[in-house]
Amino acid sequence: MTALRFVRSVWESFRATSGLEPRLLNNLQVTAARPGTVNFELQIQKEHTNRLNILHGGTIASMVDLGGSLAVASRGLYATGVSTDLNVTYLNSGGKVGDKILAVSRA
Repeated sequence: MTALRFVRSVWESFRATSGLEPRLLNNLQVTAARPGTVNFELQIQKEHTNRLNILHGGTIASMVDLGGSLAVASRGLYATGVSTDLNVTYLNSGGKVGDKILAVSRA
């Protein structure tokens, strides 16, 4: 099985069993994967924004967390563990409804 196919199967498992990811990141698409690296994208919708109508920091942090898990999965690990420490530095607002966020995660 290719890394991309395996990562997509892990993402589908998250969507089927998790409480947060299917609600917040349901339209996230894994676009590429190779061992140690995953590319994914999210089309920003209203539920991803804050009261200023820009991408909510919690959405970004959730993408960082999920991206790390998917990068671990790209190495063939179905059980990706849990985050024990997460640090996100926000450089700008990140986007608004209709924008697409492109991300790369590595493990």
